[in-house]
Amino acid sequence: MNNSPDFEPTDPNTTPLATGRALRLQAYGGPESLTVDRVSSPEPGPGEVLVSVKAAAVNGIDWKIREGYLRERFKLTLPATLGIEMAGVVLRTGHGVTGVKAGDRVMAALGGVGAYADHLVIEAGKLVQTPEGLSDVQAAAIPVASMTAWHVIQAADLDLSGQRVLIQGAAGGVGGFAVQFAKSAGAFVYATASTTSLLHVEALGADEVIDYSHQTLEHLTGKIDFVVDLVGGKVLDPSWALLSSNGLLVSIAAPDVASRAPDGRRGVFLSNKPDTSRLAAIAQQVDAGTLQSTIAEVVGFDDLASAIERNRTGHAPGKIVADLTR
Repeated sequence: MNNSPDFEPTDPNTTPLATGRALRLQAYGGPESLTVDRVSSPEPGPGEVLVSVKAAAVNGIDWKIREGYLRERFKLTLPATLGIEMAGVVLRTGHGVTGVKAGDRVMAALGGVGAYADHLVIEAGKLVQTPEGLSDVQAAAIPVASMTAWHVIQAADLDLSGQRVLIQGAAGGVGGFAVQFAKSAGAFVYATASTTSLLHVEALGADEVIDYSHQTLEHLTGKIDFVVDLVGGKVLDPSWALLSSNGLLVSIAAPDVASRAPDGRRGVFLSNKPDTSRLAAIAQQVDAGTLQSTIAEVVGFDDLASAIERNRTGHAPGKIVADLTR
């Protein structure tokens, strides 16, 4: 399929745009439920910006939405364009927009869906300027993973210096940032990962990396001050026994975590929150090399549907990112 058109209009606020591609969910189900359609390019309203999307990252929420697991939380009108984070270039601005202009390189977590498209309308207040040293592919991998990890670590609401932190599922995008944030806060970081990801997680700064396919966590029983659950499912329940007497478990994978907490245990569910100033600071750190953002794989638009499925079944450490210019 052809690359997206190169839009460089003389007057970006008046020149008509062609239609663009969008990866749209037609019905809840498997990979076959996603199709690449041609759609009309949207127009920005007051306070909004039209972005030419150059790259968009794949997240676990994509296949969960696709299969209908989140239909009560995300009440979509089908067909719906998926994708929750992106990087690109501003094409047009709506009335009253300040701070960004046509030609600016930007990145964002959408706080909704719609990133898997050549063109996206988004509230200007959600955008962050992309650092000069980052490519669009690199920038697209940062917003959701980094901000989720930041808020999870902040949820501990305590000085992590000298505390024992366990990160369940440390090889993914969120886990990688969580390891780095916890370590920089002074924690002793335990982390679980698959055999093939052990060295990667260790390189991020984890003090002890545990191969969940061959090792148990029994030696940590009653010793962990803060458990970060990025996996849910069968991983969650055994984690309660690992907590110290005043320990806390925060999950991004189990909305019912509080009701599943045994007597005397504390569990909190947390989802990503917008914080553009923090995202801008994190992007600058990645650009400077003081934070590592890991990209597992770069795919083209036509491979997005299968990439979402690979996210469900397992992939290399880090984030899968779609380069929409391919």
